[in-house]
Amino acid sequence: MTKKWWHDKTAYQIYPKSFLDTNGDGIGDLKGIISKLDYLKDLGVDILWLSPIYVSPFADQGYDIADYYNIDPRFGTMEDMEELIEKAKEREMYIVMDLVVNHCSDEHEWFKKACADPDGEYGNYFYIREKKDGKSPTNWRSYFGNSVWSDIPGTNKQYLHSFHKKQPDLNWENEAVREEVYKNINWWLDKGLGGFRIDAIINIKKALPLQDYEPDRADGLCSIQEMLSRANGVGEFLSEMRDRCFKPHDAFTVGEVFDEKPEELDSFIGENGYFSSKFDFNETIFGGSEKGWYDAKAITPEDYKHCCFAAQRHVGTTGFLSNIIENHDEPRGVSHYLPEGECSLEAKKMLGGLNFMLRGIPFIYQGQEIGMENTVFSSIDEVDDIATLDQYQTTLEAGYSPEEALNIVSRYSRDNARTPMQWDASANTGFTNGTPWLKVNPNYRDINVADQMNDEHSVFMFYKKLIQLRKHPRWKETIIYGTLEPVLEDEKNIMAYYRKGPETLLIIGNFQKDEQEVPLPRMPKEILINNYQEVSYDETRIHLKGWQFLVLEI
Repeated sequence: MTKKWWHDKTAYQIYPKSFLDTNGDGIGDLKGIISKLDYLKDLGVDILWLSPIYVSPFADQGYDIADYYNIDPRFGTMEDMEELIEKAKEREMYIVMDLVVNHCSDEHEWFKKACADPDGEYGNYFYIREKKDGKSPTNWRSYFGNSVWSDIPGTNKQYLHSFHKKQPDLNWENEAVREEVYKNINWWLDKGLGGFRIDAIINIKKALPLQDYEPDRADGLCSIQEMLSRANGVGEFLSEMRDRCFKPHDAFTVGEVFDEKPEELDSFIGENGYFSSKFDFNETIFGGSEKGWYDAKAITPEDYKHCCFAAQRHVGTTGFLSNIIENHDEPRGVSHYLPEGECSLEAKKMLGGLNFMLRGIPFIYQGQEIGMENTVFSSIDEVDDIATLDQYQTTLEAGYSPEEALNIVSRYSRDNARTPMQWDASANTGFTNGTPWLKVNPNYRDINVADQMNDEHSVFMFYKKLIQLRKHPRWKETIIYGTLEPVLEDEKNIMAYYRKGPETLLIIGNFQKDEQEVPLPRMPKEILINNYQEVSYDETRIHLKGWQFLVLEI
């Protein structure tokens, strides 16, 4: 494998709207991010991925872009962005932006021109079709519920949107669209951007001709994923984008890829892959149901272990996964993967350690490094997230009471990860002097950065130690490029694996609150990381406290 500059990096996702507000309007901004670069450098992260900060009406929190060349005034100015790139560079850090090019906003000039003249040049920038006998062109259901088709006022035509109706899909079959996308990508990379996180990219290729599929709910619609499973040829677009944009700039790219076919792995993240890396979503999608969140199956420690190992086996040494516990689209990882009521300090560290030592690029989501948890909703009126509101309605329609529906969607709501970053115990947790756009998590007085930065036993300090181990000259080659071999797989609620390279490390976690004694595969030479003060073992057995996590040199 050709070694790349990004292989040994640790990434950190910033949700700008909720990170830090410096002007009192209740919305985080670029100046807030600039002011915390030293905090992030101290933690040890190298790559900062910013969720969208482009001009947007925010129907889907900025993933509906109205102008790809400008910063939304909510976040600041282009001068602020240029300052952020420069000041990050001074600290040997890289800025990565979201690349959202499956769709734009219905307020983008292209779509406005398409609606004014659906049969003209810009009409072909989108998927616009005639209704037949008052019916939509296909029976696909969008990711946010309801049909993927919406009317163009004053016509008999509709446009396709895989997501929200204010997010019309771009027609990648049109070469003019692709040229506009590549022009914009290169414009940003020329500014000094380190690369992109690439949003919903598999969706750019549709199965043509467009047609109906078997309905999967009583609404007569089918999931859009049914169409995507039949779409072939996305690689032609992705290889073109790689060669025209990413390769010439040696950019880091990580794909949000859910639906690639198994045989396509090398094409996506191999030596000459479309992307540098792709996220491992095995754990996040586990237990999902076509019916909705109300029918989702809770993930157990055994499920989590098997999901991680399946992803690692699938990729092997073909390329690099980007490993996550949470992101802006998921609930908080400690609330999702740890059993209810078990968000202890030790359990949070164990979960972080097991994820961090996997082969691949670790991604920390803002607040994960201090163990932020799901928030509390007292009413559906407190919810901002459109996906949660849609699922709340779906749950009511399934026969649940409003109270039951709120409880169900609260577990999975994307707003859990979007509550303001918890900086300290002052009013509004130090996020803003104004009124925060989303209510702060009431537990901020107990979980915040200020308390943890000087506490040797905090979650923050534990993540810092993990990053330091990953960068350590002696262990770096093994942790970055070494193989991963699962061990003790049959031991219930034990997740253990070797990392083998020039050195051999054993990573082991007791994924439950009760103590366990399990076989010790090999005698350790040294304890590199331990989330307790002590550990008990002999030549054949190791005694693990509840939630104990260890990195051992073998």
